[in-house]
Amino acid sequence: MGIKLRAVLAAFGMAAAVTAMSVQAQTKPTIKLIYTDPLSGPFAQVGDANLKQWQYVISYINATGGALGRKFELIPFDSKTQPAEALLALKAATDQNAPFLVHCSGSNIAAALIEAVDKHNARNPENRILYINCGAVATELTNEKCSFWHFRFDINVAQKVEVMVRALPKDIKKVYLLNQDYLFGQSVQRDAKIFLQKLRPDIQIVGDELIPLGKVKDFSPYVTKIKAAGAQALISGNWGPDINLLVKAGIESGSDLRYYTMYTHLAGGPTAMGPAADGKVYSVMQFSENLAPQLKNESAEGWTAAFRDANKFEFTSATFRTILEYLQAAITKANSVDPVKIAYALEGLSQKDFLGYDTVMRKDDHQFISEYIVGNFAKGVKYDAEGTGLGWKPDTIVILARI
Repeated sequence: MGIKLRAVLAAFGMAAAVTAMSVQAQTKPTIKLIYTDPLSGPFAQVGDANLKQWQYVISYINATGGALGRKFELIPFDSKTQPAEALLALKAATDQNAPFLVHCSGSNIAAALIEAVDKHNARNPENRILYINCGAVATELTNEKCSFWHFRFDINVAQKVEVMVRALPKDIKKVYLLNQDYLFGQSVQRDAKIFLQKLRPDIQIVGDELIPLGKVKDFSPYVTKIKAAGAQALISGNWGPDINLLVKAGIESGSDLRYYTMYTHLAGGPTAMGPAADGKVYSVMQFSENLAPQLKNESAEGWTAAFRDANKFEFTSATFRTILEYLQAAITKANSVDPVKIAYALEGLSQKDFLGYDTVMRKDDHQFISEYIVGNFAKGVKYDAEGTGLGWKPDTIVILARI
């Protein structure tokens, strides 16, 4: 990658900061995104990393011109991983007549937001809002709880589990399921059983447990049970400390168990696992910094490298950039910031992501479809994670059906 390209990509952050300082001088109002995620409590590390990545993406999109000559403005609210707190963010969004409410973490929160947005929009046709879901992935949310006002820009649990099961090597014959006891974890539990039976009927489930969300501090008793059951692999949708502490306990036990996860690549995961996890942990993800050089995509590599230089941790949430590019395109297509017109513009919208893959917002259920990878936490990659010397090596790339 040329030094000039790297410098240009890094420079847009400075340009955006200057733009932000002059927002009040603009003649056109900003396009507000009210963002709610855990910014305190046990899952704050994930929420804080998400916020920094959102801010980086919005700075970039604003530097490219925003939408209809207007800049995007991100306004964060702490959900504290509680539906009631997230509903306060919705109230703030409607009070400010913001067209978008953005939320990533917690399917129980997503279910509450879908219901509340539906009710608000029915009662207030002059002040409607779109719920942009960037990470709450329980399958039900775009099935039986499907809503016209809800757009999910992450593949759902069933799709993630399918990606994971397809990546299981043939020598794996016994697995253990351990998931969080709420809507999301229960969805992982159910869909894992469905796809194991469908795609790998040769695999035996030797254990299946649900744990309270964010409450377990010592996972060594669970690791003991997993080992005693004879499991070769653990399948878990846990996130935040519930996966970081679980894998850490397993690695420290000396077990040769392999871990198939959905969120060990998020903030704190690599540090918790450490170098001893080399080759043992797999995570379903939409992006890895090491995918860009593998694809010889110099632009994407420079863009994420500029984020790392500015924030001292790696960019993991490529979906955030995709979301803003979709909103930018939908607003331009609708020639409006009216949520109803934007919703219709989003339905069926298709464009390439910044890696060059085709993506689409499926019209029937507002479920985003894109490529996904299974990354292996290993040595010998160009970009390491959190200074561990190990990084996410693309192991399997799955292109999901576009229909």
